[in-house]
Amino acid sequence: MKYMKKQFYFTKAIRTEILFTPLLIGLPLIVGFSFIYEWYTRGILQGSSAFNGELILGIIIIIGNIAFDMPFIKSLRVLTKKK
Repeated sequence: MKYMKKQFYFTKAIRTEILFTPLLIGLPLIVGFSFIYEWYTRGILQGSSAFNGELILGIIIIIGNIAFDMPFIKSLRVLTKKK
């Protein structure tokens, strides 16, 4: 039985992570800002308090995304520099 080199799979995994990073970071930010935009346009401008939950969801998504993406981006930088 021959074993594959670990370096090949490691670089392939890093390439995949780099490829999907904009989607992983951008999509939750777009969703969070769209929740805040909907809250503003339908809640504030039309005077409805039924959309206050969208503000809370939008803020939670944005803060959670930033909190978890910063360490992810830092680890990607470290791994690509070691390569």
